[in-house]
Amino acid sequence: MNDSAKKIYPGLENFSVQIARLHRYVNAHTGMSTEEFSQIINYCEIRQFDKKEIILQPGDQENYFNLILKGVVRKYMLAGKQEVTLQLSKEGHFIHAEISFFERKPALCWLETLESTTCLSITRQKMDALLVEVPITNRLGRLMAGELYARKVMRDLIQMQRPARDRFLQYIQKHPDMLLRVPQKYLASYLQIKPETFSRLKHLVKQP
Repeated sequence: MNDSAKKIYPGLENFSVQIARLHRYVNAHTGMSTEEFSQIINYCEIRQFDKKEIILQPGDQENYFNLILKGVVRKYMLAGKQEVTLQLSKEGHFIHAEISFFERKPALCWLETLESTTCLSITRQKMDALLVEVPITNRLGRLMAGELYARKVMRDLIQMQRPARDRFLQYIQKHPDMLLRVPQKYLASYLQIKPETFSRLKHLVKQP
């Protein structure tokens, strides 16, 4: 995060914890130096969105890979007339329409903010340039792609193998703040739990 960015976006220093966390992750897995990490940040831009703002919709081409610095973003699509929540991401999490971003195809999903949201984003064009100009980012890219895929597979397995009660408790124990930050219907959809079942299960835990 450079000084000019701080001047353009007042209070941006409050988000430095997320940048520092990303640097620790990158350094631990690749040995990337502070100078190399700073090069990555210089390829990125800060994007700010209002609550309930549509960042991406079907038919658009996804051009950004986003790290959420502040806020919550929901990824969803339609199954008939019903909205199905595919992803709920908050501070420190990445979100984008993967197939559209990497294969340059129209998106099939929506990205919508559930709170006022700030993202650290890099465009596909700048990512391609970064991979050439800072070679160590190739290793980082493979690492992140593998980890994100592994997380998705694990989530799918949990959804298939565990009963609703277990899915609910595991998620809320890991993300207790989301009960207050995300409407119940979106959490229920994400966890593949019927809304009435979710309401009953909600009383198993104390509100954060």
